[in-house]
Amino acid sequence: MEIVAALFIEGIEMRQAEGPSTRIDLTGVHFSAVAPGEFPVTISPHLVVLVHCPADGTGFGALEVTFERGGEEIARNVSPVQVEPGRFTRQLVQAQLAFDEPGSILARCRIDGGPVLSVPYTVLDPV
Repeated sequence: MEIVAALFIEGIEMRQAEGPSTRIDLTGVHFSAVAPGEFPVTISPHLVVLVHCPADGTGFGALEVTFERGGEEIARNVSPVQVEPGRFTRQLVQAQLAFDEPGSILARCRIDGGPVLSVPYTVLDPV
């Protein structure tokens, strides 16, 4: 299995198209957000990870996402992934992330110990 993409989003919808073919509608793709109040704050952004399984794959794997700040792990999520060989799936990951001040984290995503895909997320000062 391999990760095709990983993004922070506000919403996701699946729909059928001709073929049959599936469409994934992502809304509110973002890499930063304003803090919801004065620091310290805890946020729970939604990360969607799109996964493909080659036709000759087993269809089973484990998705690991670690959230890091300054090289230090602050949260971790491991979940099973199942996808029909030759097809795609999506996994939603959410973590409680504490911020004492504005700053950035990296969501480091990988399947079965394979290559890492890093996605940055920054929390900004409240407006």
